[in-house]
Amino acid sequence: MSTHETMNTTDACIACDLVPMKSSTKDKIKGTFREAKGKVKEKTGQATGNPDLRDRGTVEKAGGKVQRKIGDVKKVFEQ
Repeated sequence: MSTHETMNTTDACIACDLVPMKSSTKDKIKGTFREAKGKVKEKTGQATGNPDLRDRGTVEKAGGKVQRKIGDVKKVFEQ
């Protein structure tokens, strides 16, 4: 992972943390972002024949789905 990529991810997380919003909404936003980032890594790994990058993307995408679902569950309990 490059320094530039890390900074973009960090900037997105910081921006999400600075805006006042419910915990469930933050989880859904961060999960969606993480899922999209994983999908890009997965497709890039497939296109370049890099199984390590593909696998890391698959794991990150799955983690994003889990985080997004956690946000859905939190939303139910916040109401």
